[in-house]
Amino acid sequence: MLSMDIYTKMAKRPVFTIDDVNKCYNNIGSARSAVKRLMTYGKALKIRSNLYTCVSAEREGPIANRFQIASAITETSYVSHHTAMEYYGITDQIFYDVYVSSETRFQDFEFDGYTYHFVRSRLEEGVDSPKLSGGVRVTDKERTLADCLKDMDKISGLEEVAANVESMRRLNEDKLLRYLSRYNNQFLYQKAGLLLWANRNVLGLSDSFFDICRSHIGKSKRYLTRDKADGIYDDHWKLIVPLNFMNMKNEAMTPDAVI
Repeated sequence: MLSMDIYTKMAKRPVFTIDDVNKCYNNIGSARSAVKRLMTYGKALKIRSNLYTCVSAEREGPIANRFQIASAITETSYVSHHTAMEYYGITDQIFYDVYVSSETRFQDFEFDGYTYHFVRSRLEEGVDSPKLSGGVRVTDKERTLADCLKDMDKISGLEEVAANVESMRRLNEDKLLRYLSRYNNQFLYQKAGLLLWANRNVLGLSDSFFDICRSHIGKSKRYLTRDKADGIYDDHWKLIVPLNFMNMKNEAMTPDAVI
């Protein structure tokens, strides 16, 4: 089969593998040779081991976007954390780090200016496959928020998470509570209560939501971030919040914040 014929077939999908090409040949050696020819002629790019994308004739760049690539890295991979916030347009700040949750570990890698980071998948539910997305798998908004809160120090950071919360609109309260329950983490309930309180009306969260969160926080006092410099103690959520962050807010995040 001619290289252009293969290009036409493979260009219909965001990404492809050697096995996909081999369906046209039924000979693995011929399939590998065909992929090499496509790359030699500038018609395809290698993303990582056994994962390729065709080059767009219009844009002269990869056909696959970062969300489609992330969803194809492993059989269980999906877009999560800040990258999911980007997918939904909740943040207009583009990061060149792509966070990919997966049950199967993979080595971080770079492609087309983006670095793809492995995140261990801790939860199976809350992953959607939007229609007409070209194979994207992404956490729903409630799961995305829960993940960003849970891994705030590791991935996003306090200021970014707070900015994302301010940009979010009405959430499904039952879904969010279900994900918090699945993670079953006292610190996560504390962060959720503190950081969502100020935006509770826009997010559509009831008083009952915060009562449930507070009933799961335990008795331990914790620092909200790894920054253990001067802070404000919020007795309601038993969290010490960095002073510089509180100074950025126009109002106390809960009624019980004291220096």
